[in-house]
Amino acid sequence: MALKTSAAQMVAQARARIEEIETADAIAMVDDPNVQFVDLRDPRELERTGHIPGAFHCPRGMLEFWVDPDSPYFKEVFAQDKKFVFHCASGWRSAISVATLQDMGFAAAHLKDGFSTWEKSGGPVARKEAK
Repeated sequence: MALKTSAAQMVAQARARIEEIETADAIAMVDDPNVQFVDLRDPRELERTGHIPGAFHCPRGMLEFWVDPDSPYFKEVFAQDKKFVFHCASGWRSAISVATLQDMGFAAAHLKDGFSTWEKSGGPVARKEAK
C-alpha cells in the first residue's frame, strides 16, 4: 500500500515553515533563562543518552494536550514567556511537533539535527544517577 504522504515528506513540509536552530546556536542558548528546551524523546532514550540540562521532558504523545491551557492535562511550564526549543533524537519528531504547535498558535522552534549532534558538538549532557 502506497501512502499519500510519507513521513519524510511530512518532515520536509514542516521544516519548510518552522524555525530551525543549528546545534551550535542551541548550545549557546543553554544557559539563557529566557529559553526553555523541551525534550520529546521516549523516557528510554533519555536514560540511554542523557538530556540537555534544564530541559523539560514532554513525551511526544502528550504534547498538544500539555501545551493547550484548556486541556485537563495542561502543564504550567508552557505558560511561561520564553522561547521554546523542542528536540528529539534526529529532528524529525520535533519538526512535525513544532509545525503542529504553530498550527495551534503556540510559538516554538526546534533543534534542527536533534540530540544526536548535541554531545558531539560540545553540548552539556545531564544523566540520571543509577538507582
